[in-house]
Amino acid sequence: MDVIEEAFRWLNDPLNWTGPQGVLALTREHVTISALAVLLAMVVALPVGVWLGHRRRGGALTVVLANTSRALPTFALLTIFASTGLFGAPATTLAVAIFAVPPILTNAYVGMRDVDADVRDAARGVGMSGQRSLFSVELPLALPLIGAGLRTASVQVVATVPLAALVGGQSLGTIIVSGLAVQRYGQVVAGAVLVAALCLLVEAGLAWAQHALTPTPMRPPRRRARAVPASDLP
Repeated sequence: MDVIEEAFRWLNDPLNWTGPQGVLALTREHVTISALAVLLAMVVALPVGVWLGHRRRGGALTVVLANTSRALPTFALLTIFASTGLFGAPATTLAVAIFAVPPILTNAYVGMRDVDADVRDAARGVGMSGQRSLFSVELPLALPLIGAGLRTASVQVVATVPLAALVGGQSLGTIIVSGLAVQRYGQVVAGAVLVAALCLLVEAGLAWAQHALTPTPMRPPRRRARAVPASDLP
């Protein structure tokens, strides 16, 4: 309980929220690194996944190869980059971008591949070109799975970026590493709480964005409470 109370006091100290090492500045750095990493992963993985899913060939091998990157810990990548002279935000951005590629690539490929063949044939039957069918029919139908992949990758990235503090980068992980260095475990818990809260915030925001961008006919139906007839009441 002493650690929890210390964490609560740390979070309620205004001095810990301001300045270059304050929560607000570190959160800004954390979000910037995360956004750049996800954007970099999207630029690489989305076109490949969409193209392979559209062609319905070669995707299985590519997905297997991409998923093997999950076996390589992000900390190991950071260590490798540091040994080559790459530190701080650039090293972290590149490492977590590699970590974010598999879920984006896999979901994009599966989402495009699972578009009903009859729908594709119907689009061609009404005179759509392959490119128009891709962007007007297949991509909208694959959007829920693509969005789920982006959400998964984004939350994973936000949860992994704290490792930046181990290679000279700035993030909310700086709070955790600094607390461990001076054995202030309340500060460590406070940093962990901030990272977890940011992950939940990102997940909620992306879930709302995915729902807003998903075509209305493809949105899951809302469950409505059904009135119980009086005859069914005991």
